[in-house]
Amino acid sequence: MISFLSDKAKDLGFIACGFSEPKRPLYFDQFSAWIFDRKNAGMSWLGRNMDVREDPSRLLSGCRTVITLAYPYPSQKPGTVDGFTVSRYSQPGEADYHVRLKGLCGALLSVLEEAYPKSHSRVCVDSAPVLERSYACSSGIGFVGKNNMLIIPGHGSYVYLAEILTTAPIDTASFEPMKNRCGTCTLCVDSCPTGALERPFYLDASKCLSYLSIEDKGRIDEETGRRMGDCFFGCDRCQEVCPFNGKEGSTQILLPSTDAFLEMDDNEFRKGFGKTAFARAGLEKLKTNIQGMRS
Repeated sequence: MISFLSDKAKDLGFIACGFSEPKRPLYFDQFSAWIFDRKNAGMSWLGRNMDVREDPSRLLSGCRTVITLAYPYPSQKPGTVDGFTVSRYSQPGEADYHVRLKGLCGALLSVLEEAYPKSHSRVCVDSAPVLERSYACSSGIGFVGKNNMLIIPGHGSYVYLAEILTTAPIDTASFEPMKNRCGTCTLCVDSCPTGALERPFYLDASKCLSYLSIEDKGRIDEETGRRMGDCFFGCDRCQEVCPFNGKEGSTQILLPSTDAFLEMDDNEFRKGFGKTAFARAGLEKLKTNIQGMRS
């Protein structure tokens, strides 16, 4: 069944599929300490449901297996016609990845239901309180780098993660956690434009450009705008320098000019980007990001 599910996942476009037990996550203690240190900035939801994060059976009663799936996004950076960029994961020409991955995982649920007719399963895509990188490591598909991203050897870190929690009794005995392979490299820490990566594996989200340009509701100040360079949504700097990601990809023009964004109204934004990752930040936030970079 493991081989069949893995093959089906690859047919759907996933580059890795791993299996692990729903036990206490590998990095639960580190995550708890990070929350205790209040390094999650304004993302208060990360500190909630800690009992669920520690025990995924609270999300799905009788859970026996966690299936971790990694889906790639392009190494090419989306750009505007006037030379600005956005984070790669946003894929502004596509529907939000939460929706796309849930649809793809649905096809795997059909396989599970056929093989285990009495089983129950639940798909989680970056919205349920699951320590997904911990389970990805436990399944052996990758390791957490010093930039806190999951790195899959042979591919890198440009991936979305999804989990399927299932009561199906899949044998996970042959899967072992992957050891960290960063060695002495600290390029990600050294390259962080705001010092948000205070040390390897430790991020102060309140300084992170991804947080400041997407999650934080405040305006971008002049200094932060300068550090953003040409990227007005998110930040990929700690991934771009990672040797596991290879040479930096080219820019693909997928967006109108930043002037067009500044002149855009809510109706135009909804029509063009209302179903994309941009919707999380919203038009007003994108405008203030652009204005902060220009000030």
